[in-house]
Amino acid sequence: MNDEEQYSVWPHGTPVPAGWRSTGFSGDETTCLAHIDEVWTDLRPRGLREWLATRS
Repeated sequence: MNDEEQYSVWPHGTPVPAGWRSTGFSGDETTCLAHIDEVWTDLRPRGLREWLATRS
């Protein structure tokens, strides 16, 4: 996950690039993508969600 709470899949054993952090979840690609579908329900970046929340 990055600072904007967006998700990506990285191969096991590959260093996580700068700006990203591990969520601790692991598995094969299908399992990881299913997990992302489950937890990443609002695809808007965190900054946009926060900005919109101040507008209402």
